[in-house]
Amino acid sequence: MTKFGEIISVQKPVLIDFYSDWDDAENTVKMLRNVAAALGDKAKVIKIDIKKNEILADALRVKGNPTFMIYKNGEMKWRQTGFQDASTLIGLVKQYL
Repeated sequence: MTKFGEIISVQKPVLIDFYSDWDDAENTVKMLRNVAAALGDKAKVIKIDIKKNEILADALRVKGNPTFMIYKNGEMKWRQTGFQDASTLIGLVKQYL
């Protein structure tokens, strides 16, 4: 996997969904695809499995599921734990374009 620092250090916003296999993964994937489609190449949308990336999740203090974060230029701009709908996420990411 690409190093986390490389993923978040880009100039465009990066929306990250920290998830685990026990949440409603299918609906979340559909929702994130809608977010990615709406944003096009202006932003990145990434899912990170908490169980497969426990060290990273611990380092970022990800305790809830799902946890969403927006990074830009390596800096965390926004973070929220709990389900978010596509329109909310799109609006949040657009603030950092």
